[in-house]
Formats: sequence, structure tokens, C-alpha cells
Amino acid sequence: MRNKTVRDVMMPEPWTIDAKTSLQDTAHLLRAWDVRDALVTDDGEMCGVLTDQDIVLFAVASGQDPSVLTAGECSYPVVYTASAGDSTETTVAFMRRHGLSRLPVVDGKQLVGSVWIADLAIASQTPADAEADSADHLSYA
Repeated sequence: MRNKTVRDVMMPEPWTIDAKTSLQDTAHLLRAWDVRDALVTDDGEMCGVLTDQDIVLFAVASGQDPSVLTAGECSYPVVYTASAGDSTETTVAFMRRHGLSRLPVVDGKQLVGSVWIADLAIASQTPADAEADSADHLSYA
């Protein structure tokens, strides 16, 4: 059995916002998607992460017009990414070491997905690990 890669377990179409999208439109999209953050891209390349709190801090708290500010101007650069071909074991260890719950997945500079640590942890379990976990979920009366 081959080792699983990040590509095997990633979400291939993460919530993305184009860098040129206004903060006002970004807020509407986050609300419509019922999410608190999205990845910001410029021509498909990863350029940042923007959260609902960032929108408040950059626009509302600064008094600037959210219809003029863009997602690209207000997003935080992505510090960590995973490559689609990385192994699930290596990636989950990296995420644990850095306290990350989710990572954008790139192929070169192109965003190709996102991955959650829980999905990676499950994918990288050995059959013995899975048996031990299922025993942990048993309840005793």
C-alpha cells in the first residue's frame, strides 16, 4: 500500500477570494459561505489569508471605506503551506510542531487546495492506530 499524500486528502476547491475583491464584497462572501476566513489569491497564486476579524480591524476600526479597500491589501501573507505531493505523515508532524489546524496546499505557487490536520491525522493512521482509536471511543456502563 502506498503512502498517502496531501493531494489524497485535501479539499481541492477551498474558499478563495480574489485579491482585487473589496472588503465589503469579501464580507458578503464569507457570510454567504458561512465561514470565518478565506484564502486570498492573485491570478491563482496564493498571496494571503483574510479573516472576518481582519475585515473589522482594517476597515471598521480604521474608519476606512470597506468598498475601497481590497482583500489583497488587508490579508496576511501565508507563512506556511503544504505541497500536494508531501506525505500525510510529514505534513501532520509539521502542523503539530507549528500549532496549525489548516494549511493551504500549493503546486509551485498555484493554490490547489487546503488541508485540515484532522484529515491528515486520520489518513496517516496505521491499521493498529485505527484499532486503538476505536477502542478509545467505547463506553462502559
